[in-house]
Amino acid sequence: MSKTRTRFAPSPTGYLHVGGVRTALFAWLVAKQAGGQFLLRIEDTDRTRHVKESEQHTLDCLNWLRLTPDETPARQSQRLDIYKKWAEKLLKSGRAYADPTSEAELDRLRQEAKAAKKPFLYRENRPSKTPTWDGSIPLRFKSEPKDYKWQDEVMGDLASGPEAIDDFIIMKSDGYPTYNFAHIVDDHEMGISHVIRSQEFLPSVPKFFNLYEALGIEKPKLATLPYVMGPDGKKKLSKRDGAKDILDYKREGYLPDALINFLATLGWNDGTEQEIFSADELIEKFDLSRVQRGGARFDEQRLLWMNGHYIRAMSLESLAKSAEGFWPDEAKGADENYKKAVLELVQERLKYLAELPQLTRFFFAEPKLEQVLKLYKEPVDKQLQKSPPDCVKYLGSVIEELGKSDFSPRDIQNRLNRLLDSLDTKPAVLFPIIRIAVTASAVSPEIFGTLATLGKEKALKRLQIARETL
Repeated sequence: MSKTRTRFAPSPTGYLHVGGVRTALFAWLVAKQAGGQFLLRIEDTDRTRHVKESEQHTLDCLNWLRLTPDETPARQSQRLDIYKKWAEKLLKSGRAYADPTSEAELDRLRQEAKAAKKPFLYRENRPSKTPTWDGSIPLRFKSEPKDYKWQDEVMGDLASGPEAIDDFIIMKSDGYPTYNFAHIVDDHEMGISHVIRSQEFLPSVPKFFNLYEALGIEKPKLATLPYVMGPDGKKKLSKRDGAKDILDYKREGYLPDALINFLATLGWNDGTEQEIFSADELIEKFDLSRVQRGGARFDEQRLLWMNGHYIRAMSLESLAKSAEGFWPDEAKGADENYKKAVLELVQERLKYLAELPQLTRFFFAEPKLEQVLKLYKEPVDKQLQKSPPDCVKYLGSVIEELGKSDFSPRDIQNRLNRLLDSLDTKPAVLFPIIRIAVTASAVSPEIFGTLATLGKEKALKRLQIARETL
């Protein structure tokens, strides 16, 4: 156990979401900080719930986030001989037995315990005679209940009594091991030094300790991660609360670095007010002892803010590359330099790349006149609602003034500012009138850059059409 080796061990029963990837990230950070290895193990022994596509989905998620395993992923379904060998070791030592109890009999025993108002413990109902194990019936671990005390890397000092320990199935009748057995064998065989997993497994840890001892293998360090909670902080995050497939974030144009930063600080901090961390900073500063012991509230607005921060920090070249595939259909075939100029203009207000069509479509397609008229008649801007101005007059003055401009952002700004004085109006009145004419939208990037990027001919034409239509 001198070398740090961590693992992420999902069951391929569905798509990865925030909680699972945070577990993988924390395991990756622990390994990288110590110069060790991060491994992926596909725990596919539950064949009734196995979803083949989810294995590739897991790999795609980890690769996108650059949490790449250091070794070829292991699959439990390809390790059945290993589990059989360790199961036979338990049989020979008297710590496992073939269990002929039927489901109906098991249910009867549970009902009897319930009627007697006491917890059901299988070890109190072991069969008096057990057949030779040939794989056709389950193999059950024979527990030896006792007290345990242990140190959890996140939760601190923990303890349990013998009531937490019971017999459990380790090999099923289909020849596959159960999770409770297979992951302990695998962690030992793969040299895992730190087992980092969700708190749902915490009640089972005493049973695992009993099995470690029966197998004669050393326990790894354990780190139990609290749940990621829903937005209200009252219950575990679910699909209903916004627990998305991780690749949905990729499809929506979130950046992997932003998502890594967000997940790392979901229930962890370095003791400072710092919120933005590079991957190298996370590797340097991460410490399991600073993971909070209570659930971490999922705040999608914070993720949006963080993703916007990363977008603003990108070079234009990098952003242009990331934005490929997110442009509106109308931008197809547009000049690349023009697209970069548009991108530079919207970069400050872009929170995720899938917003790009909404924010930029008017740069590539003529505004719809019905939308222009609607925004003039039912303005969103409060100033326009209070005292509707003479839009025809204002548009005429704008057309006349900008007709003399060289259409640089600075010259447009100077001319429109002078126009504010001559018309005796405010930016909150004049600028929305211009914006509606050229964009058919109540919002847009700053108006001077928008006009300059559209170009003189296109901007004046839109202003004139809007005036004539009014």
